[in-house]
Amino acid sequence: MIDPRTLHDIERKIILTLKDNSMSIDALAKHSDLNIDQVRRGIEWLKYKHLININEKIEKILELDENGKKALEHGLPERMLINKLKNAKEMSIKDLKELEEFNAAIANAKAKGLIVIEKGKVRLLDNRKGKDELLLERLREPIRYDMLSKDELEAYEMLKRRPRYVKEHTRKIVEVMLSNEGLALLDKIGSIKERIIDLEAAAPIIYAGRKHPLQDVIDEVREVLIGLGFQEIDGNYIQSSFWNFDILFTPQDHPAREMQDTFYLNAKSNEHIDDKIARKVANMHKKGWHYKWDIEASKRLVLRTHTTSITIRYLADKKPDEASIFSVGRVFRNEKLTYKHLAEFHQVEGIMVGKNVTLRDLMGLQREFYYKIGLKKVKFWPTYFPYTEPSLQSMVYHEKLDRWVELFGMGIFRPEVTYPTGVKSPVLAWGGGLERIAMLKYDLNDVRELYANKLSWLRGVPKYQL
Repeated sequence: MIDPRTLHDIERKIILTLKDNSMSIDALAKHSDLNIDQVRRGIEWLKYKHLININEKIEKILELDENGKKALEHGLPERMLINKLKNAKEMSIKDLKELEEFNAAIANAKAKGLIVIEKGKVRLLDNRKGKDELLLERLREPIRYDMLSKDELEAYEMLKRRPRYVKEHTRKIVEVMLSNEGLALLDKIGSIKERIIDLEAAAPIIYAGRKHPLQDVIDEVREVLIGLGFQEIDGNYIQSSFWNFDILFTPQDHPAREMQDTFYLNAKSNEHIDDKIARKVANMHKKGWHYKWDIEASKRLVLRTHTTSITIRYLADKKPDEASIFSVGRVFRNEKLTYKHLAEFHQVEGIMVGKNVTLRDLMGLQREFYYKIGLKKVKFWPTYFPYTEPSLQSMVYHEKLDRWVELFGMGIFRPEVTYPTGVKSPVLAWGGGLERIAMLKYDLNDVRELYANKLSWLRGVPKYQL
């Protein structure tokens, strides 16, 4: 049993106001001398302590619409017709046609038995008010649907058939009543002379603002690479096919360029490609793939399918003899969404340029990178990638999964890639999706969970530290 002395003054006022009645929040505020915010706050406290019960119900409210308000002021079309006939009792149809909504007035008045039409003349039979007119008058103020009488329900159905006469909407009514525990405290609350503080009461859980867990992984990867001596570069999401495919020695009829793999924009690039680079690319494609390279096809704009388009631009612009750079950014693939594939994801990619760098240096660099993000066991095996040779696939051992998992691809850029850029030193390259690393860190089986915005997971996932 809760000690009533531990209750806040707001809680006690609400309990005493409710007694054995149920009330809405507005009624509680009116009768308890509390403002609406205090009542809402007190209700949450009392609900947490199981001292009140809350009943929510939906009410349907009726009110006049545009034409209904007009009819309330000037009368229904048939009422305006009857008013015209009051003195004359009988008039020709021709004389009545000047009435607004004449057809509706005649049809409704006749259906209600208020008039009769004979030999082109309209004669008044009765001028009593109909159920629908009486309901219009009652609807000067919105009323609840469940308060309508049987006659009013019939009138409502009549008015519903007329456009924009009556409209309805719903509102949620919250009623508060004391629970059995709350009722048991009533007598004790009245005799309280002092208030004590319950030092053992549960404190509310506060969820502080924080970065998204995936952003934590991105920041961690960025910090590791900068710590290893790499410099970050960045570029646009939209790239021409030249930088996304052609300069990377991808033939123009390669399946990876098809619409089912790439998001194309309905536009072409107006960027000027250096003539010297373009000629070298054309020669590489002719020599390697035995076809005539088309510079117009290379101008098609795409959402970049990898960040290598940024890396290769850097090489073409800077032509470094030595460099260590990386990029982190979104890439886009026209793929079906599955537990391990997304149409939009984050990729990290790095290159190291040096006169004497070797594949062994790249393997050592990858081992160090993985070690710093908490992946201790690493191995490599030969594989194939379009623009590196030799190429390796890195594998890391995940303790909780108790198996080896594929991560980044890596290799040395082919001469067909580096020659057009003017870079003469070997270029070590590697890259992969960051969502894959996030899945390993957070023990996720479905990559889509990273983007599901589940508050329970976002609040509970641990924040990883380097």
